[in-house]
Amino acid sequence: MPTEITVDVAIIGAGTAGLYALREVRRAGRSFVLIDHGPLGTTCARVGCMPSKLALHAADLWHSRLAMPAIGVANSEALQLDNAITWAALREQRDFFSNSAANKARAAAGKQLIEGRARFLEPTLLEVEGAEGKHVIRAGAVIIATGSRPFIPDWLAPFAERIVTTDTLFELAELPARIGVLGLGALGLEMGLALSRLGIEVTAAGGSSLAGIDDPQVAARAVEVFSQEMPIWLGQPARVERAEQGLVLRSGERCATVDLLLVATGRRANTDGLNLQAAGFTLQERGEPLFEPATLQLGDWPVYIAGDANGQRALMHEAADEGAIAGYNASRTTPTRFRQKTSLSIAFAKPDVAAIGKRLSELDPSRIIVGSASGEANGRLRIVGGERSLLNVYADSTSGLLLGASLLSIDGEHVAHQLAWAIQRGETAQSLLQMPFYHPVVEELLATALKEIGKHFPDPQGLPLGLVAEE
Repeated sequence: MPTEITVDVAIIGAGTAGLYALREVRRAGRSFVLIDHGPLGTTCARVGCMPSKLALHAADLWHSRLAMPAIGVANSEALQLDNAITWAALREQRDFFSNSAANKARAAAGKQLIEGRARFLEPTLLEVEGAEGKHVIRAGAVIIATGSRPFIPDWLAPFAERIVTTDTLFELAELPARIGVLGLGALGLEMGLALSRLGIEVTAAGGSSLAGIDDPQVAARAVEVFSQEMPIWLGQPARVERAEQGLVLRSGERCATVDLLLVATGRRANTDGLNLQAAGFTLQERGEPLFEPATLQLGDWPVYIAGDANGQRALMHEAADEGAIAGYNASRTTPTRFRQKTSLSIAFAKPDVAAIGKRLSELDPSRIIVGSASGEANGRLRIVGGERSLLNVYADSTSGLLLGASLLSIDGEHVAHQLAWAIQRGETAQSLLQMPFYHPVVEELLATALKEIGKHFPDPQGLPLGLVAEE
């Protein structure tokens, strides 16, 4: 017989969104269960943000040898790299992050952690099957935080033995000599560059844009910069064929033979096994549940969906915020509507690629001013090899209000955060220039772009741009 459990809130998924939801449920003093089929540990820690950054860091250390002769280092070309040791060291550090996340889940949930697969019988009635048997859970509210998994197009099924995703790439005992990357979003770009810098022959293909950049100037600069490290094929669909040894990756007239294909064509929400439609929920065209973005609520039911599971903004910091929203609302009778924070996405490609706030394609060209700055004129960027950096900032043409930005820059992650904070606080180019900018720093790139905008808004008293008179 199934064990019956009655709780205030049932949380399905012990990743980032689920753990932040649990924090709010516990803070409200509600009873709960946390359900996860394993392995425990967030997507970010196990297969996403952290292992990819570990790979990039190792690659940067090895790649830096190429600059050594210019500063007088002799025989740097004689250095050797054992990729098997590199990858084993990566896994060891990855496991630290992953185990830490898993231990947090166990500590936070205690005996209320149920390891098994959940499915809906009714909107607030769940069935969970696990190693310890079957449970039926009656909940006052339910939070869906089931995360996502790599998406592999069906047409690639015949080549499965030669395909890896980020779920399996880091488990390889050794890296092959040639890897193809299919999909050039942020993760595909990051891992393609990391592998190339580790000495792997990489060919990257897929999509019409690189890392989702929609600013034509920044996109063109990014393709120019990253094409120096690996072939980047955009604009034509990719095809795959069998080779005598490996696979042939094709795009238009271009082709390359690879040993493995890293498929980075996006991720799919893990909601298809939850029995949502049969339980009475309305689904969207692609099968995702319909929900209210400001509350994360599904219809009028006390059911909420957070993190990668809702496909809204599949980023770790967004999952944390959405988990907190879902946990807060699930612990109360009336859901609260929350504002989204300013959009911020970063590919840590060195130079970093970032999109902040409104994208250029979302804005009316006749109602904005674009302030641009390039790395050639930035002293710090010239020192660190970032001359090809480029920042475009978008501002309202009538007020100078900051709306969005796109950038390609060494250490651009920091400039991106400054801009996201400024946009969210309603800064104008003029008001942000009243803040101090040190010299020489990468942030002077931002100051230059802001000055291009600010010159369109002269001070009524004739004061210099960026300075404020004492009252």
